[in-house]
Amino acid sequence: MDNLISSISHHGYLFLAAMCFAEAIGLPLPAALALLTAGAVAAYGDLHFYLVFGVGLLAMMAGDLILYYMGRVSGWALLGVLCRLSANPETCILRSAEYFYRRGKQTLLFAKFIPGINTMSPPLAGSMKMRPGQFLQFDTVGAALYVGAYAVAGYLFSDFLRAITRGLRSAGFVAEVIFGVALAIYIVYRVWVYRKYRLLDVAPRIPADELARRLASDAARNMLVADVRSHGYYDADSERIAGSIRLEPNNLIEEVKNLPKDREIYLYCT
Repeated sequence: MDNLISSISHHGYLFLAAMCFAEAIGLPLPAALALLTAGAVAAYGDLHFYLVFGVGLLAMMAGDLILYYMGRVSGWALLGVLCRLSANPETCILRSAEYFYRRGKQTLLFAKFIPGINTMSPPLAGSMKMRPGQFLQFDTVGAALYVGAYAVAGYLFSDFLRAITRGLRSAGFVAEVIFGVALAIYIVYRVWVYRKYRLLDVAPRIPADELARRLASDAARNMLVADVRSHGYYDADSERIAGSIRLEPNNLIEEVKNLPKDREIYLYCT
């Protein structure tokens, strides 16, 4: 906290803009902490609060717009890249898509407060072909709520943050030990989660040409092909494999109850 306050005091708005932009494009940097501290620095009189809010908002929206237009161009591929660091990329994508399925464009209003969803929402909105004007409208409100919440909190609780900073200076070694222990616990947790989701790698897969060959043979009578594209990627009028059925991926628990148990079932998505 002490180093962060010092950096923002000396480098001001440029440092804040860099932190907010970096988080918006998916880098693991604490924009919330930067905004909180910038709000506190503004209370000290070293920065102007309205400029803190404006710089943070514009930097956030700049990063969001970049991911939005990249999502429109690359679609699902960009989502996979952003989820690459996740223990389970498919769950990462499905969780984000589920928010849009349930809440639609209103997801952008609160997405920044939810880790993982905050970075995924702009490219997901772009890949689902949300209109630019509509995206800009909802994303602006969501970014304003996020930036304003942390900046205002820092401004109002500046004395408390200053007291914490003094405590860290007088107990620096303790803070380093706590950070080291927390980092070790986090690494152990990430290894455990990775090993847990490695079980998903055993799910059998089949090349598209092999499936086509089987569908053209006598084995087709014992096969069932299901389209499980996520909401926003599925259109009832779009092309799909002949004879396939539609399964809604966000309602699989109910959908699977009606599936036959005496046929081979093949799933395909985006």
